Amino acid sequence: MRAAVPRVTMRPGHLEQRMRAERGAGTILMIGLIATVIALTALVVPLYWALSVRHALAGAADAAALAAADTASGLVAGYPCANAQLLAHVNDAHIEECTVDGRIVTVTASRRILGILVTTSATAGPPPTGAN
Repeated sequence: MRAAVPRVTMRPGHLEQRMRAERGAGTILMIGLIATVIALTALVVPLYWALSVRHALAGAADAAALAAADTASGLVAGYPCANAQLLAHVNDAHIEECTVDGRIVTVTASRRILGILVTTSATAGPPPTGAN
């Protein structure tokens, strides 16, 4: 015995009605895809910008620490932390802390980006003496 196979009959115009019902689905899909790409870009670009600012801030902190160390060692006239603040200001940074220990200077610099405070530290001074 063979199982009865139901016979499918198509009404005239049935396929055209189904196709018309699907119209615009690709447009909705593309709008969703474009919105997703825009949302991800809006999240990623500020993060990369903050990373870039952090690297620039690290350079500013290094330069400020070196200027302060040169002042502490007597190569440059002035006060170490004042010179560090001046150089940090030129590089759009703010000195949060400046510690002088003999000729070794540690500087903590910060900068606010998109409401987030980015902070980094740098230490400079003469090279260590003695054999390793």
